Amino acid sequence: MSPALVLYRLVTRLLEPLAPRLLDARAKQGKEDPVRVDERLGRASASRPVGDLVWLHGVSVGETLSLLPVVERLRHKRPDLTVLVTSGTLTSAALLARRLPPGVIHQFAPVDAPGVVAAFLDHWRPSLAVFVESELWPNLILAARGRGVKLVLASARVTEKTVEGWRRFPGAARETLSAFDRILPQDEASAARLRGLGARIDGHVNLKLSGAAPPHDAAAFTRLSAAIGDRPVVVAASTHDGEEIALVRALDKLADRLCLILVPRHPERSADIAAALTRDGYRFARRSQGREPDRDTDLYLADTLGEMGLFLRLADVVVMGGSFSAALEKPPVGGHNPLEPARLGKPAVTGPDMSNWAAITDALVAAGGLAVVAAPWDLPAVIAPLLADDAAARSMGERGRRAAAEAGSGFDRLWETLAPLLPPAPRGRR
Repeated sequence: MSPALVLYRLVTRLLEPLAPRLLDARAKQGKEDPVRVDERLGRASASRPVGDLVWLHGVSVGETLSLLPVVERLRHKRPDLTVLVTSGTLTSAALLARRLPPGVIHQFAPVDAPGVVAAFLDHWRPSLAVFVESELWPNLILAARGRGVKLVLASARVTEKTVEGWRRFPGAARETLSAFDRILPQDEASAARLRGLGARIDGHVNLKLSGAAPPHDAAAFTRLSAAIGDRPVVVAASTHDGEEIALVRALDKLADRLCLILVPRHPERSADIAAALTRDGYRFARRSQGREPDRDTDLYLADTLGEMGLFLRLADVVVMGGSFSAALEKPPVGGHNPLEPARLGKPAVTGPDMSNWAAITDALVAAGGLAVVAAPWDLPAVIAPLLADDAAARSMGERGRRAAAEAGSGFDRLWETLAPLLPPAPRGRR
């Protein structure tokens, strides 16, 4: 083991007794689930079923949702396997509680301390582990490898900042990355960075480009559609601090009786958003309070989790949030997944900050399914013609749908990589 990894293990072992206190403090700050905080210490809150188990891990919302197609394929192709999904944030846990199929187990990921990792692996005993994006925890990875667990780093996204940190410990980087049986980065930029750290690359796959349209509650759709009536609907999806008010002001005079639905990326911000809307004199309803839009409602604040599919289906046009940081002098976000409206055939508009989705943004723009504007106040010039011309809006949405279907074709390549690493199927199911 490299000297840097020996030192890392020693330091994390010395700090491990402090982990319960630190996690309790985070729970008091609302950053951990106080009921399930022991899961972060490797103490499982669910029993392990008999038989082989596959473990999938993604740290936050985007990563864990990108694992859902893998979960679905595993359940379909290998129903004999137990599937465990771990994540690291409260928001991801709440969404997975809604989206995971029955029988799939969710746990919070363990902290990367030797004793915690050992307890986690002792209990779950996975045969295969799939880590998504850039989750490189040396104790966890090397301990799993030492127990014979097959390891895959899929849809890996590695930034230059991450690489700079690992370059200070080249031996540790090589040893950690060599523990993986397969490494499949999202794109060539990440592949080049990983090669520079000594990794062997086995192909490219971006799980966030795979999967179906987000689900929805059909009964809720019927109720909201009736409440909105024949008003045109613009959905501002996954908005961040400062964007809501800027978008509301920009679209205020866009169309008579426009219904604007604000879907903040972090619903816990809804009280602040509501206060700002009240201050500016807007009439709005909050979904978290059980209200629906009516004739006296200017705006609908959709401050709930797991309902993006519902609101996107109501939209005539979608505005992607997290993309206007420069114009609003806010820290960059990098945008959010433009494939979500595209998969539903919805015309969409985004701001210029789509660095997290650069390749797919370029593909959707080239296909004519996505438009890019410099600032919120430029939106009316693009959205007004779409609201006035149903045929043009449908055509733009269909171009986006076709481009999204083409972009998502890489999932089969990932399955071809995973299948040989799975434990043998019981006789009669091969």
